[in-house]
Amino acid sequence: MAEKTRERIVATALRLFEERGFEATTMRAIAAEAGVSVGNAYYYFSSKEQLIQAYYDRAQREHETACRELLAVETAFAARLGGVLRAWVRVSEPYHQFAAKFFKHAAEPSNPLSPFSAESTPARESSIAIYRDVVEGSADRMDSDLRAELPELLWLLSMGVVLFWVHDTSPGCARTYRLIDRTVPLIDRLVALSNLPGLRGVARDFIDVVRELRA
Repeated sequence: MAEKTRERIVATALRLFEERGFEATTMRAIAAEAGVSVGNAYYYFSSKEQLIQAYYDRAQREHETACRELLAVETAFAARLGGVLRAWVRVSEPYHQFAAKFFKHAAEPSNPLSPFSAESTPARESSIAIYRDVVEGSADRMDSDLRAELPELLWLLSMGVVLFWVHDTSPGCARTYRLIDRTVPLIDRLVALSNLPGLRGVARDFIDVVRELRA
């Protein structure tokens, strides 16, 4: 019962955020639309920001479920990466209009709703874990140092896909799928080249830059 109430509050909040905007929607309005008291709404979520974090968590769980079968049977790096990215677009389709309106808040670096914020750490780490699975389950050869850094780099790539998707107005987000289909083979080739003796030093230099920027 408690979980159903929690999910109803989240679903109501997302609908109102889309219809009225995040700033204009109050916790009181969410509670009224969800059929619960204001106190009960605050019992589950102390703020509107927590409701968005709940959306992040739910979307992440849906993505993990959508990727499970593919990652269990596919061993080619490109197929694993492309499948995971395409699965994200597919499960996110119901939230497209909401995301387009909400993105201006999430794009602010200091906003706790940013995917890079401390508050978003659980969802971010869960997402990186999917890309770690993509890499660790791949049978393709790649530089060992790059293999260790690749999950986070692929997550950053996915953030670029998200940005493109937010602004994609093509039917069925066809342009986003096209972006994935054109980008993944390029990433696959770069990863494969990282294991060649002549290019291994370049890959290590790149990794050093990434580590320095992260520090």
